Amino acid sequence: MESSDGSAAARRLLEEVAVLLKDPQLAFDFARRGVNTSLALVAVQGTIAYLEGNKLRAVEDLATAADEIRARNE
Repeated sequence: MESSDGSAAARRLLEEVAVLLKDPQLAFDFARRGVNTSLALVAVQGTIAYLEGNKLRAVEDLATAADEIRARNE
């Protein structure tokens, strides 16, 4: 499937977010606020999969992120 300029730009932006989430200093800063960047990364990967039309992967990744966030928030 060929992507439009807009969808390609959205994917690039999400990929940049994924790179940022892997930065140790950023992870430390977020961890101090109780945010797990590994879970955020799974959510970003799920969003990328969804935008690519890979709905099965999106469901798996987004459900994993949601379940883990919910479990850690209880």
